[in-house]
Amino acid sequence: MSSLYGENLKITVFGQSHSQAIGVVIDGFPAGVKIDELELQKFMDRRAPGRLYTTPRKEKDEVKFLSGLNENGLTCGAPIMAIIENTNVKSKDYDNIKLCPRPSHSDLVSMLKHGEGADIRGGGQFSGRLTAPICIAGGIAMQVLKGLGVNVGAHIYKIGKAVDDSYSTTSQEIPINLPDFPSLNPESASKMQDELLSAIEDGDSVGAVIECKITGVHVGLGEPMFDGVESRLAKILFGIPAVKGFEIGAGFSVADKKGSENNDQIVLDNENKIVTETNNDGGVNGGITNGMPILFKVAFKPTPSISKPQKSVNLKTMQEEVLEIKGRHDPCVAIRAVPVVEAAAAIAILDMYL
Repeated sequence: MSSLYGENLKITVFGQSHSQAIGVVIDGFPAGVKIDELELQKFMDRRAPGRLYTTPRKEKDEVKFLSGLNENGLTCGAPIMAIIENTNVKSKDYDNIKLCPRPSHSDLVSMLKHGEGADIRGGGQFSGRLTAPICIAGGIAMQVLKGLGVNVGAHIYKIGKAVDDSYSTTSQEIPINLPDFPSLNPESASKMQDELLSAIEDGDSVGAVIECKITGVHVGLGEPMFDGVESRLAKILFGIPAVKGFEIGAGFSVADKKGSENNDQIVLDNENKIVTETNNDGGVNGGITNGMPILFKVAFKPTPSISKPQKSVNLKTMQEEVLEIKGRHDPCVAIRAVPVVEAAAAIAILDMYL
């Protein structure tokens, strides 16, 4: 089933951008866990639309639990079902693309695959709106992992040509309480905001890279060959709309190095614990965690819905036409995607822990 992820912690995402509601079913979650709903809502607010540099569509993204909790608010072992109602839809904005699909969007393949059954309003089930249910499951997973000493954090590493600082590759610390614009360096944030403003003024969009760090994971998580940590992370991360690239540790830059430069030499720290001097492998060897921080980056393509006129084909007349897209869209998905990457990573890690 394409909307299902997980081996032990199974999550099923459902809904469309303009359906009555979107949501998630979480199966395999342990009983007796107290979910901090206030903390979860704060996490959801980081992804919600309507903020600066994001789509003007306003949705509260208020989480409503329908099952899985007892009268005391503890998980009871039954599947957890939670929904978010869609309250601010403008389906008429998409009337002109029912016959003329948007370039680099899912419209064309959806209409060719599903015919009259396709739902292209707001992107239907392909919309970034469906990352909200991922954040519900991931926000809950992060609470459980925190109790196990595992922490997950992410920041915008790059927007356009503007680049932020990187996380320390060997420290088990993750900077917390990042500003509303989630970057590590204020100077870099200013340059990234300039990239966004330039794209907005030009009726365009811009791509981005998000860096994520996971600390506190014990040695031995992951099962080679096809259930290694990288494989499990990649599968859920590529489920996030607009993700086009994933690299762990030094990633593609290892191709430019020699073994003597890339190898993470094994040493003892001040507490006589085995660590590595560097972390080019991103905390994973042979698909198995080695106790160092897990570090990875995810590349997002520019938002395909832009104001500039673009070429398309009218599927009824089979003639080329100039398409002008209406609706409300993010100039860059990265700002709202930071908590989504954290959530996806948390789901994958908790699934492996269970």
